[in-house]
Amino acid sequence: MGRDLAHEYPVARQTYSDADAVLGFALSKICFEGPEDELTLTKHTQPAILTTSIAVYRALIERGLAFDVVAGHSLGEWSALVAAGAIEFRDAVKLTYLRGSFMQEAVPAGQGAMAAVMGLDLAGAKALCEKATQGDEVVEVANINGAGQIVVSGKAAAVDRAIADAKAAGAKRAVRLSVSAPFHCSLMKPAAEQLAAALADVAIAAPRVPVVSNVTAEPTQDPARIRELLIQQVTAPVRWEASIQAIAALGVTRAYELGSGSVLKGLVKRIADAIACATIGEPHEVQAFTA
Repeated sequence: MGRDLAHEYPVARQTYSDADAVLGFALSKICFEGPEDELTLTKHTQPAILTTSIAVYRALIERGLAFDVVAGHSLGEWSALVAAGAIEFRDAVKLTYLRGSFMQEAVPAGQGAMAAVMGLDLAGAKALCEKATQGDEVVEVANINGAGQIVVSGKAAAVDRAIADAKAAGAKRAVRLSVSAPFHCSLMKPAAEQLAAALADVAIAAPRVPVVSNVTAEPTQDPARIRELLIQQVTAPVRWEASIQAIAALGVTRAYELGSGSVLKGLVKRIADAIACATIGEPHEVQAFTA
């Protein structure tokens, strides 16, 4: 993860070195070499994804990248805020490591789960979750991704009930996701409270461009509001479909997905086909970029 990029671009290599210095351990080694079970621990995954996306971003800035608005899916919102100048990279690395640690502590491994449900609208997904919730075994809508995809999150038993009931509820299919915690649901409330405390003394500046929030699907440049939304985001659904619709309404016609993978490119195409989206993460993709 990011190894070839760091080899080719000094600014990317320095980004990983900066992250290592902040965290006090070699995140770069975990990214570049694994083992996979270390990288997929959410306390490592979160700063690893942030660092990789910012390494790509910095390499592109050297090639003349300019932009008018930013957004990020779930953890990606932190990268978006760094790119917009609202949060310093060193603060974001530390906070995403803590965020991941808080989330894993909130629900021990194996007790929570998430599942992608295809073919239900939001009302149908909420009804599915209500039926599958029993007592404190909750399952809730976590990501409204668009293109007929909604992710649910909660206690493992409740998620399994939702998967079992999905086809009868009208879904095309439902599958468990390989995640270490049930993100973006009420089970993450302890993590949100701990993140609020960790954020209290961190400086947040007015971003240079609007940031479209996962929670509201609306652009903001208000530092106080950004702080509130980062805390709310831990338990609130990611409103990705509405976020992309909001970006399209601003007149955006070109978007770049920075980092590892191309999931968002596919979602953007299905939500707003007027936006041409390119994925940039590998050295040859950075090299091909022209402003």
